[in-house]
Amino acid sequence: MVLPFPGHLSPTRQTPKNPDLPKPLNSIQAHCSLHPRLWLLITVLSVQILVLFVTRTVPLPASLFPATKTKPSAAANCPLGRIYVYDLPPSFNKDLIDTCNDSDPWRWRCGAVSNDGFGPTAAELAQVVPGNVAPAWYWTNQFALEILFHNRLLNHECRTLEPESAAAFYIPFYAGLAVGKYLWANHTMRDRDCELVIRWVRKQSFWRRSNGADHFITLGRITWDFRRLDDPSYDWGSSLLNMPAMRRVTRLIVERAPRDDNDVGVPYPTGFHPSSISDVVNWQGFVRNRNRTSLFCFVGAARADIKDDIRAALMSQCRNESGSCRVVDCARAECANGRTSNLETFLDSDFCLQPKGDSYTRRSVFDCMLAGSIPVFFWFRTAYTQYKWFLPGEPESYSVYIEPRDIVNGRSIRSILEGYSKEDVRRMREKVIDSIPRFVYAKPSEGLGSRSRDAFDIAVNGVLNRFRVARESRSGRGTKTQEGKANSSLSDSSLGRIL
Repeated sequence: MVLPFPGHLSPTRQTPKNPDLPKPLNSIQAHCSLHPRLWLLITVLSVQILVLFVTRTVPLPASLFPATKTKPSAAANCPLGRIYVYDLPPSFNKDLIDTCNDSDPWRWRCGAVSNDGFGPTAAELAQVVPGNVAPAWYWTNQFALEILFHNRLLNHECRTLEPESAAAFYIPFYAGLAVGKYLWANHTMRDRDCELVIRWVRKQSFWRRSNGADHFITLGRITWDFRRLDDPSYDWGSSLLNMPAMRRVTRLIVERAPRDDNDVGVPYPTGFHPSSISDVVNWQGFVRNRNRTSLFCFVGAARADIKDDIRAALMSQCRNESGSCRVVDCARAECANGRTSNLETFLDSDFCLQPKGDSYTRRSVFDCMLAGSIPVFFWFRTAYTQYKWFLPGEPESYSVYIEPRDIVNGRSIRSILEGYSKEDVRRMREKVIDSIPRFVYAKPSEGLGSRSRDAFDIAVNGVLNRFRVARESRSGRGTKTQEGKANSSLSDSSLGRIL
């Protein structure tokens, strides 16, 4: 069949006209008969234009156009709000991973960034840990926190791609990796990335809305690495946290400053990253039933350049009490990132000594507790005032505190620890073991599931809760009901218990 396009029409064929129509309409009729497909297209387009006009001028029921970007189930799981993750230029995160060979003299950064921050698998531990949890162990670097948090947040159930719907904004700047790259360089190099990322973030409309009060960041090094002092004798770190733009930003950091409420202490990463709640339960059972042959232990090194160094005193006592104490001298052996000897020592000891290190906190605190050993502290700032969301609110329920001057003056650690009965030790160890899920970082992007919260879940929920309380306080709702009063007065410790 030949279609009636103009090129196929007979030159002698006449198109009939309706004598009752005016001439213009007769002309239209003639064109319709000559070009039926063209006029069909025009008719369809006209209808679409009409529908578009009506929908833009007349409100239609929302039920006719259900939302597709936000799933109802996901929204129901996010009562504290949703999180928007900024898409920073790669020079502020990815490029810092890809250039890990260009690093400081200790070459720690490559270990920190490998395997999405988890580090190499800890195959050497297969002879130490049960086979059913061996795959959950890695040689994780203590500075890997920024990468771990960024990857989890990219897959978080409360992440949104629509910033206008967000209650919190995450800045995925790997500040610890950035400053670590230039710790031995001049001030300009150490502050360069910090200044550039702040300049970028301040241009964002949602930053300008709150001046950063609903923004948060993860910092994988201690707070003092980002608070360079003006005193030339303390020439260390960057000035990130001294910059005015950072004053209202919440920072999840492995060691917080004692008088800065926007610093929130979060646990150092350990080498244990469970893939399921069963991994956690199996590990807890293992450390609970472990036969411990030493009363206490010390994993660390003395500081010869520090007057009245308590570490040297601890080392001396431990060596003099070799029948009761195990020691790993990190001046003679590699101790970084949880070596096999560290874990074995903690597993075999009832108590583990935890003096301050280069700063008040130590990753060793969490390595020790993960092994079911009871920590012995000498400064409140090592744990009690650092990790309130994650550790039990009653320090004496899971730890021992000894004044450092007592040790320097020669008081016996063994005699202090032997004063605890077997029941005391059992009760304290059980508290430590119960706390394990709260200070480890799970391997899957979804965490441990709804039955248990890991350190990441607790940290992120804590930030969202802080922002919610701040919003209610600004709107005045925080004082209108008893519930609002309770929420606005939540302490860090009580928040840690309810999350």
